[in-house]
Amino acid sequence: MRVSTPPPGPHLPFFVYGTLRPGEVNHDLFLLGRTLNEEPALFPGAVLYDGPGYPYALEEPAGRVAGELVTARPEAYAGLLTELDRLEEYRPGDPRNLYERVVREVMVGNGDRRAAWVYVAAPAVAARLRSRGRRIEGGDWRARR
Repeated sequence: MRVSTPPPGPHLPFFVYGTLRPGEVNHDLFLLGRTLNEEPALFPGAVLYDGPGYPYALEEPAGRVAGELVTARPEAYAGLLTELDRLEEYRPGDPRNLYERVVREVMVGNGDRRAAWVYVAAPAVAARLRSRGRRIEGGDWRARR
């Protein structure tokens, strides 16, 4: 489900679905010791495509992507947001972005829906992937191997 604006209050958690998941290459580099909670979650309304060593989520109504909902420690939030934007090559308003950071609802294990930051494929990347990319069936980056 699309969420147009972040809710007021504390910082939003991040939904991670690729190299930032526990056990993947970027988890410990960016998240270790900087989170309060990490829990399994699903991003409904999205599918996953293989990239050059990392995945891209593309919004499509019939799909779902598996990942984790990561809640950052308050004192680490601003720095983590900056670092994740850099990692994902996201700059607000830049047409050369690989990803766009958007607010979407994700579903945690007990069925609750929560607003979170999600990095989805930028429009030009999404168009290229839809025309000639390789979709990861089942929407789980870990299961692709």
